[in-house]
Amino acid sequence: MAKKISLRSYVITGLLIWVPLAITVWVLNLLVGTMDQTLLLLPEQWLTEHWLGMHVPGLGVALTIVIVFITGVFAANILGQRLVRFWEGILARIPVFNTIYTSVKQVSDSLFSGKGKAFRKVLLVRYPHPEAWSLAFETNIPDELNAHFSQEHVAVFIPTTPSPVNGFYFYVQRDAVIELDISVDVAFKYIVSMGVAAPGRIEDAPVTEAI
Repeated sequence: MAKKISLRSYVITGLLIWVPLAITVWVLNLLVGTMDQTLLLLPEQWLTEHWLGMHVPGLGVALTIVIVFITGVFAANILGQRLVRFWEGILARIPVFNTIYTSVKQVSDSLFSGKGKAFRKVLLVRYPHPEAWSLAFETNIPDELNAHFSQEHVAVFIPTTPSPVNGFYFYVQRDAVIELDISVDVAFKYIVSMGVAAPGRIEDAPVTEAI
């Protein structure tokens, strides 16, 4: 006997197809629209609206990539490095701005250059109460703060779900965390998807108790 499919099942099946597609298109449209703002740097006669009579989406993406590439090439040589240091020295003298800029730059240097220690390990920590576990990333702990602890502590960033750009920054005793043998990328997939689209189950991941 053929299984009867309800109207609700058809609706859910349709949503499972269209919702991810719609969100993907929306995110891409947001990114392209934001990058297209770089076209404002060009003279008006260079814009496609002037000589084509219409706006061509995506040109800002290409312009952004070109600007980033040229900046990287320029900053990689000796003269460029000196100018960058000179420019950063000026920014460091601006009150309030220098605090924000310095903090953001330290994070970006650590994430993109591969020289920092941020987000190098994935941990399990007790949060938000002693009977719960949360995914966290080990980050740097300032030496001046570490000196105040009688036992070894680690600095952890606990991201929120489904937006991992926000979260909490804590200092946790080393022997109170569990170090996971999974990559940062996999951990981000767990967090962003709330465990639904993660490649495997968290309890299947091998763990080692931190020493």
